Amino acid sequence: MICQQYQKVLERVGQAALRAGRGPEEVRLMAVTKTVEPSQILEAVAAGANLLGENRVQELKRKRALIPRCEMHLIGHLQSNKVAKAVACADMIQSVDSVRIAREISGACQKLGKIVPVLLEVNIGRDEAKFGFLPEQLEEALGEIALLPGIWVRGLMTVPPLCGTPAQTQKFFCQMRKLYVDIRAKIMDNRMGVNDAPSPAMEILSMGMSGDFEPAIAEGSTLVRVGSAIFGARDPR
Repeated sequence: MICQQYQKVLERVGQAALRAGRGPEEVRLMAVTKTVEPSQILEAVAAGANLLGENRVQELKRKRALIPRCEMHLIGHLQSNKVAKAVACADMIQSVDSVRIAREISGACQKLGKIVPVLLEVNIGRDEAKFGFLPEQLEEALGEIALLPGIWVRGLMTVPPLCGTPAQTQKFFCQMRKLYVDIRAKIMDNRMGVNDAPSPAMEILSMGMSGDFEPAIAEGSTLVRVGSAIFGARDPR
């Protein structure tokens, strides 16, 4: 069942990319494994899933040991006391939502002698219940974070307000695309980075989940994070 659902979502991702005038290979499908047991994750892996997303550091660490051959990203809010563990086990941290947490990630990276790719989370809907940089804060924050050793800024991530209508959600995705394109253009001729901090690559725009990944792709998303459409509704416990 999970194999079939993964393949169905993968097909929808490809079709959405084609409708947007892009190749299916331009959009990565992440299987979000929050509350999903390893046995179910392995079914998705058997169907071709090779990119997993976890909300909690402890769960990522546990599942990493059981499913070592997959790329695994942290997509949930990162607390200071979990930074060292996240740096040690995540292939990417998609939820860098403040300069402060970026500095802590940098410190942990230097202690471990590694470089961790990150995405900067944008609070595009200005939702007080969500984390992330406001659009007008992003350029200054990027300029500072890009200079931190051990961090490689690969792009942006967002979660639009869940209470929005489809039209409002599409509007937020459109705003994110414009912000992403604008930021990319501004850094192209301004090489940031120092010591072991590479210049920002800015080739990843992570937006779109189970209920809205197709309009997100229409607006330029390069990575969609899909959980319930693959694994079914989550157990509320």
